[in-house]
This record gives sequence, structure tokens and C-alpha cells, in this order.
Amino acid sequence: MMKQILFAGVIGLFLTLAGTPLLIKLLARKGYGQFIRDDGPREHHSKRGTPTMGGIAFILATLIAYFLSKLITGAPPTLSGLLVLGLMAGMGLVGFLDDYIKIVKRRSLGLRAKAKMAGQLIVGIAFAVISLQFADVRGNTPASTKLSFVEDFGWSIGPVLFVVWALFMILAMSNGVNLTDGLDGLATGASVMVFGAYTFIGVWQFQESCANAQTLTNPGACFEVRDPLDLAVVASALMGACFGFLWWNTSPAKIFMGDTGSLALGGALAGLAICSRTELLIALLGGLFVLITMSVVIQVGSFKMTGKRVFKMAPLQHHFELKGWSEVLVVVRFWIIQGMCVIVGLGLFYAGWAAKK
Repeated sequence: MMKQILFAGVIGLFLTLAGTPLLIKLLARKGYGQFIRDDGPREHHSKRGTPTMGGIAFILATLIAYFLSKLITGAPPTLSGLLVLGLMAGMGLVGFLDDYIKIVKRRSLGLRAKAKMAGQLIVGIAFAVISLQFADVRGNTPASTKLSFVEDFGWSIGPVLFVVWALFMILAMSNGVNLTDGLDGLATGASVMVFGAYTFIGVWQFQESCANAQTLTNPGACFEVRDPLDLAVVASALMGACFGFLWWNTSPAKIFMGDTGSLALGGALAGLAICSRTELLIALLGGLFVLITMSVVIQVGSFKMTGKRVFKMAPLQHHFELKGWSEVLVVVRFWIIQGMCVIVGLGLFYAGWAAKK
């Protein structure tokens, strides 16, 4: 069964390594280039015209890698895996429409705010509602109406509040990745680390699943998660696809992921967190996305209340660029921060399991 994870990761990696250059040529031929803010760091002006919408590459690679791994191993897809992939593709479609309008209509706005929000809400609500349906033989649905950290805790918040909570997570993670995607390779590299963490979490939850309680040394120390192995397959496919895309997206970037990619990755992260019962843990595992999002919130809040800015520019990565750090230096140091967040997050995940032993 573990072969699925290996095949998904390797196929995803190969497809983006080989396929992204073809997408770059296609986008360049059509003139689908990136707009650059005039008020941003001066060094970014040279990036104007770089092909965007690169998220198409790793979205397609992830979908193909997942289904090919199933075909090769003969394992059937699961509802949890399909839901996360559907959320990723749906959010990616919203981002694609946004990017396409920016390019075709030559305006930096893209989709109107209401239209963009409506698209995200439709995709998010569909995911949240379906994830509470179709219980398995143990009575588990892909998602739970209880909040979770390393597992479910407390009382059920009910289906209505769960939908609101799921929407908040999806929008927060999507916007977090979108704000982080401001420097070459920054969001892609950070995403690779988080998807790697979710591959590990899925494997661990599968090995210590309550469905296998009779084979465990301590049946009480188990995870009540629907389809954990398949969540690991999805995470592995995403990790491999993003890793391959990073080859072309790292400085100097030959292609940008655009909103197509950032919204898709944010949706996938939120979907994995919800289905693996690690909803609050994602705030630590994806700590860099949270940090960068908070820098924007602080900047906007401070300016509205006091008329003063805390940072030279938000999101946070541009503040350090304007302080004189090179783009590569900012990216590498932010990757280090993200790596530490993943290590601490996985440490807490393991500690939560060990505490039950």
C-alpha cells in the first residue's frame, strides 16, 4: 500500500520537471505575462512579462500522479482524497479566472472582489458539506464537526458552524499562500515542506489507525481518521509536483504560479488539515504563511488606526527587501523559518500521540 505514496511523489515530480518548460513556452507564445506593482521593490520590475498561471502545471501533475498511482497499484480512490483534490482544483479554477482576466484585459485587478469571493465560497461550501456525508463502516466521514489539533477534541460545533469554520480555514490558507507568493520560489518551497509533513502525518495515522486497533500494542492510542493513507498519497503527489515546479520557479524564476497556483495550494493545505483532524496544527505547520498574513493585518490595522506603517512594505518579505536584503537571502531565511515551524509542528503531533501511550 505504501507504494502509492512513492509512485505519487515520483510521478508528480517528473511531470512538473518535464512539463513546466512546455507550459512556459505556451504561455510565453500567448503573451501571458505577469504584471508587477509599481510601488514594489525596484528589482522586481525586471520580472514584468514572466509567464504566470504556472499553477496549472502542478495542479495537473498532482491529479495525474494521484490517479496513475492508483492505476499502477490497483488501489481505489477514496472520498477523502478526492475531496482534497477537488478543493485544490476548484480553488485553482477561481485563481485561473482571476489570472486570465488580469492578462487578457490588461488590468492588475483580475476578478472583481465579489466574484472572486463568490467562487471561493461556492467551492469551499461544496467541500465542507460533502465532507460531512458518506460515513464509512466505522461511522467516520472525511471531516468531523469537532475542532482538532493533533486529533478531535471537545464537543461538536454542529454542521452549520463547521461549514463556517471550514470556509475560514480555506480562505485563510489560500490568502496566506497568495501573500507569500511574492518572491521567486518562496511559496513553492514552503509548500513542499508542509506537504512533506502531511505525507508523514498520513502514514503515521494509517499505521496507528483505530481501524487497526486489534494489531496495536495500545489500542487506546490510535487515530480515528478516515482514509489517512490516501491523504498521504495526495500530500506526496503535491510535494513531488511542487518540488519539480520549484526547479523552474526558483530565482531567477522562469514562471510564476499566479493565483491559479496559490489558491490551489492554500485549498489543498486546508483540505488536508480538515480531513486529517489537524485543523489548528496547520497554523504551526504552515507558520510562514500565518506570519506573512499577520504582517499584512498589522500593517493595514496600524495605518488605519494611527496613520503610520509598522513595516516599510507588506507582506513581510518585501519589508526585508527594502531594508537591503537580496531576494535570495530573504527566500532562504524564510525557508529556514518554515522548516523550523514544520519541525516543531511534527514534534507536537508526535508528542500528542505519545501522551496517549
